[in-house]
Amino acid sequence: MSTKQKLELNWIGKHKRPRLEPRILLEDKDLSYGDADSENLLIHGDNLLALKSLEQQYAGKIKCIFIDPPYNTGSAFGHYDDGVEHSLWLSLMRDRLESLQRLLHESGSIWISIDDNEMAYLKVLMDEVFGRGNFITTICWEKIYTLKNTAKHFSTMHDFILVYSKDINKFTMNQLPRTEKQNSNFKNPDNDPRGSWIDSAMHARNYYSKGTYEVISPSGNTFTPPPGRYWSVSKENFDALNADNKIWWGKDGKNTPRKKTFLTEVKQGIVPGTIWGHEDAGQNAEAKNEIKALFSDDGGVFITPKPEKLLQKIITIASNEGDFILDSFAGTGTTGAVAHKMNRRWIMVELGEHCHTHIAPRLKKVIDGKDNGGISKTVNWQGGGGFHYLRLAPSLLKKDHWGNWVINKEYNAEMLTEAMCKHMNFTYAPSQTQYWNHGYSTETDYIYVTTGSLAYEQLKVISEEVGTERTLLICCKAFMTEGAEFPNLTLVKIPRAILSKCEWDQDDYSFTLNVLSDSEQPDDIDYDEDTEGEEQL
Repeated sequence: MSTKQKLELNWIGKHKRPRLEPRILLEDKDLSYGDADSENLLIHGDNLLALKSLEQQYAGKIKCIFIDPPYNTGSAFGHYDDGVEHSLWLSLMRDRLESLQRLLHESGSIWISIDDNEMAYLKVLMDEVFGRGNFITTICWEKIYTLKNTAKHFSTMHDFILVYSKDINKFTMNQLPRTEKQNSNFKNPDNDPRGSWIDSAMHARNYYSKGTYEVISPSGNTFTPPPGRYWSVSKENFDALNADNKIWWGKDGKNTPRKKTFLTEVKQGIVPGTIWGHEDAGQNAEAKNEIKALFSDDGGVFITPKPEKLLQKIITIASNEGDFILDSFAGTGTTGAVAHKMNRRWIMVELGEHCHTHIAPRLKKVIDGKDNGGISKTVNWQGGGGFHYLRLAPSLLKKDHWGNWVINKEYNAEMLTEAMCKHMNFTYAPSQTQYWNHGYSTETDYIYVTTGSLAYEQLKVISEEVGTERTLLICCKAFMTEGAEFPNLTLVKIPRAILSKCEWDQDDYSFTLNVLSDSEQPDDIDYDEDTEGEEQL
């Protein structure tokens, strides 16, 4: 296959994309908690709509994304055939991944937990959305450490975590801290005042012309490198190390020389591996115990929550204090709880009712310092912080009795203004002194939203106040210019100005069949070979 050719994953409904309405977010102050200045957000609603609503403000700002999406094991689609099931799952994931890619910081990374059912398909899909060159690694996490003899074929003991960067050339990550187990290998049998050390061989197999000399131990024994090996330092450097007590000859001074390396000299960070055992990354049973400790009903709606140690490891590698962490499949709220304890800012999205029955109460316990489980003791968590509980606003437009799209009666003037700012790509920032200034797109371009009809005299006054150095977009019900031109004003009518921008009054983009067009029939998922080397949209 030539370098211009490309393998793509193809499925039923792939080319049908939802036209999402960028909803505004409304705060439920009864469920918000703690520090009112907190930037942490817990959003209740469809996660695809929520991601769309976040894009304007948070595009390019999220340092680490962790998601634990539905694994598509078949339980959600028992009455569909296998081909349709895969298609629905892939469409759901593709639409969300594209939005997540836009939210990710240029130096950030996305981590996705997945099992064998869709791992291979997700890898190819991630290659398409994030670019194959931005693939970092696949982690194998030991979620269960005991064999199940009831398994039909193999006892499944692991999940995968796919890791991608936004831009591999700008991607940054941290090493993991050294563990007590790793440091326990360092001893100090000679009571060296410089502290604990570990010894290593001083010879190697590679040829070294200055590495063939003879050395004499304190006991008088002579040593040369073993056959086929050479000292790894010159005689001059060896003598300097020996004089500095950095050569270990054994307790009685009779052994082959070994070099001492002090704990203070080694890297204090460890490069992460790709096999994560349950000892340092937790496992399913541990996660369930964490949930049971938090909720009297044991969080029964959650089958496979993730342990806090797993998220701690990911967040340690992928971010620093103050960075934004995002989880759009919040589940039990573990990502936010761990990010909070690690002094990161976080955003979580969850559609289910457990968003306010389980996640919000869990975070309140974290803030109050009453959550002593998970990583709390490890990070010495004492409490503090806060979060805002937000809900997706209803659709801006709804049909009236005659089938015409009209402004939703649930919208007040403030909500309408904020929504129009989002639709017209303006930052909502109402002025306290200029009634016509509701937001801006640049330092000199502003927006004014009103449900009233503007007459010529009103437009003339507004134009004069705006002046020649600024421009203003006016969104109103109607206007009358009487043939006059106002070069600094742009006039549009609502809702006409936004009617064609998106799908209206659509609240659910979860696992539904609306990804399929009437003309498409279920086929097997396959790979399409793009012989022209062009993007298939």
